[in-house]
Amino acid sequence: MQRIIDFILRNRNFLLYLLLFFISLVLTFQSHSYHRSKYFNSANWVSGTVYSTRDNITSYFKLKGENQQLIEENNRLRNIFYNLGMPDSVAIDTQQLSYSVVPARVIKNSYSGSENYLTLNKGAKDGLQQDMGVITAEGILGIVERTSNRFATVQSILNTKSNINAKIKNTDHFGSLTWNTSRFDEVQLEDIPRLVSLGEGDTIVTGAMSSIFPEGIPIGVVRELRLEDSASFYTIYVSLFNDMTNLSTVYVITDLNRSEILELENTLENEQD
Repeated sequence: MQRIIDFILRNRNFLLYLLLFFISLVLTFQSHSYHRSKYFNSANWVSGTVYSTRDNITSYFKLKGENQQLIEENNRLRNIFYNLGMPDSVAIDTQQLSYSVVPARVIKNSYSGSENYLTLNKGAKDGLQQDMGVITAEGILGIVERTSNRFATVQSILNTKSNINAKIKNTDHFGSLTWNTSRFDEVQLEDIPRLVSLGEGDTIVTGAMSSIFPEGIPIGVVRELRLEDSASFYTIYVSLFNDMTNLSTVYVITDLNRSEILELENTLENEQD
């Protein structure tokens, strides 16, 4: 103990300088938005780089499983392709496309908190922007919330702030997909009226009331239905198709018509005001 006290006394000037320097940095970041933004951008870059390096190492040992998953996905796409009566080679008019897709990898994933996020190894330089949908071959994952030049953070569907339009497959009955934090393999579908005929095992997909996800992207199946005698709406528990604890390759979806739709809706709202 005496040695520690002697060390502090010998270096008191230097230690005082470090303390004052740290306080000045804190005050600078708190009072200047430019410095604060630079700090957070730098922190995001550092954390993103660390997560990316770790992912590069671990992903090497997952290649066999990922290759098998891609083979199965390609097989499903081939079945759809041929059942639509399309040849092997099709000329695509890019002007007629409604969505574009950017593949990415999950380099960080959380699912045990109440507000969970994923980090992707793609960012603004790859065309990613806020409010783009993120899916896998199995179903939806979440929505892009922030981007840096090389990385992006995604608000997971396992997030109490998440609210995604969803519907019962092959119907036009839609509601809001939320999460009550009880299970990481299950979400809840709200606002489905009691007059709707549905049962356990019914498939839930994305609805058409969103400019983020295309209609019909898989979400999960109904595990349990609850309907109180006096309630007007079901409480629906949906088992997710995605294993939210084991994520790797994902696809970021852009609605190419979204800006035009939002502009039209904003114009209408302004006229009503």
